Amino acid sequence: MKRQTLAALITSAFVLAACNGQQQASQQPAAQGTQTTASSTPSAPDVAPQTAEADVPVDQLPVIDAVVTHAPEVPPPVNRDHAALVKVKMETIEKTMKMADGVDYTYWTFNGDVPGQMIRVREGDTVEVEFSNNPNSTVPHNVDFHASTGPGGGAAATFTAPGRTSTFRWKALQSGLYIYHCAVAPVGMHIGNGMYGLVLVEPKEGLPKVDKEFYIVQGDFYTKGKYGEPGLQPFDMDKAIREDADYVVFNGHVGAIAGDNALKAKVGETVRMYVGNGGPNLVSSFHVIGEIFDKVYVEGGKLVNENVQSTLIPAGGAAIIEFKVDIPGSFTIVDHSIFRAFNKGALGQLVVEGEDHPEVMTKRLSDEAYKGTGAAAGAASGASGASGASGASGASGASAPAAPASGSSNPYGGEEGH
Repeated sequence: MKRQTLAALITSAFVLAACNGQQQASQQPAAQGTQTTASSTPSAPDVAPQTAEADVPVDQLPVIDAVVTHAPEVPPPVNRDHAALVKVKMETIEKTMKMADGVDYTYWTFNGDVPGQMIRVREGDTVEVEFSNNPNSTVPHNVDFHASTGPGGGAAATFTAPGRTSTFRWKALQSGLYIYHCAVAPVGMHIGNGMYGLVLVEPKEGLPKVDKEFYIVQGDFYTKGKYGEPGLQPFDMDKAIREDADYVVFNGHVGAIAGDNALKAKVGETVRMYVGNGGPNLVSSFHVIGEIFDKVYVEGGKLVNENVQSTLIPAGGAAIIEFKVDIPGSFTIVDHSIFRAFNKGALGQLVVEGEDHPEVMTKRLSDEAYKGTGAAAGAASGASGASGASGASGASGASAPAAPASGSSNPYGGEEGH
């Protein structure tokens, strides 16, 4: 009996202490939520910075409408020293657009294009997502944020039928660059139709300032017709399962960041690229021909690698890439799994303007007739003998390798295959 009485007294003491704590918390004045844009700087709540941020109730956070951008544009830096409630509006739209010259495709999109709009928040922010599925959609859609923590990344909370709107919140606990994508079954088909984008969660101290920022996401597409076959091309599930892509492109379309759409910078500027890989299947060997990446935030996290020629970006992953441009000219952006570049569309351009710097690289210094060397003559003689032996064995009937697709641009000069 005494033990039961003692236990009851102890329990009562804990309950009273908890109630007192809640009353004290509820008596604290709530900071007024101010509606503003992400580019402005609302006043911080009256709490101790950094260490106390996690304890600020959501309803006391300043309210911000997120500034989101279509690729290749990037939202402005956060420029805040406190957490906020960041509101993001997303709408899934199924629409037919140009895949390549003469080729159309019915994309499934976030906010009307591929990739979906880029979202930029700060570590510690709470993100409120208003997720709408356009009434003209043929199927339900949702979103899985790789930047969030919790089962499904928000997929269950945002599973939305056509003509409906769902709302949920998630907290940006860890900084980094993250993919978001649709996760309705069959997941691969939704992603394969273009349903992906990037979220940048800036660290609390922000990112170092650079001169230019670009938003790029690679994706692989699977169509009934072969690459370049004209007309409206439907999705091919069998090819997708075999991972036999017809198109591998940057920002959803062949030429999305090339030609008139090329990225632009000036000599001496530092460029930062936020690069994602929506997949659904292929790993990217991301490379800029003629540049060395000064820094790569590996897989979009805190680990920084330096002096990198090409970086791997897995399907459903991302990387932050920085480099200074020293020479003017056109720098070709490729997936260095190189047939994807010349034959499936994974080509882009960074056009750099400014003065030449021959101390870094010259143009051609001479062009004269071949003079020949002893080593070359010996090699030719050996090749001749080998050719004779091959002919004697009856190999002369072997077929020549197939020529590459005609008209493919070669960033090294001339035409591909010539």
